[in-house]
Amino acid sequence: MALVTLFDKTFEPYLPEDLIQEKVQEMASVINKDYAGKKPLFIAILNGSFMFAADLFKRIELEAEISFIKLASYKGAKSTGNVVTAIGLDADIKGRDVVIIEDIIDTGKTLHEFIPQLLNQQPASLKTAVLLHKPDATKYPVRIDYCCFSIPDRFVLGYGLDYDGYGRNLKEIYQLKGGE
Repeated sequence: MALVTLFDKTFEPYLPEDLIQEKVQEMASVINKDYAGKKPLFIAILNGSFMFAADLFKRIELEAEISFIKLASYKGAKSTGNVVTAIGLDADIKGRDVVIIEDIIDTGKTLHEFIPQLLNQQPASLKTAVLLHKPDATKYPVRIDYCCFSIPDRFVLGYGLDYDGYGRNLKEIYQLKGGE
């Protein structure tokens, strides 16, 4: 893994592809056990979670469905503080076991605002599956049921995470190089 430069920022290797895949498999195994005999609906939050959602869902051994919703709160390397819904949920979740798939919980604002909207639709259960969590950056209370990695409050890129739309296609996760 070499350094990656996008626009005015340089990113250094942080989480290699094999470690990411190992953690995704571990999470899938726990979810498969927790939802045995059920037919959960996974809701992946776009754009960032698409790679994580695909890898996780491929490992789900249950009768399950997946749907996508687009929520956004980032511009560049910082959260805007506003959650914008661009594509709405098209699945009926009343009485369903729902698992939200999110790439990263930073401040927690996105899920803090989105979860009550889902709870109003009366799912049987609602859990969160998160690739990355930044506990030091979290300002809003969000319950995390499944998490692959807790990371420091550094800007990360790759494996679906972007910097102004670029870098999502990297197989690994990179962090902003120290001092930038």
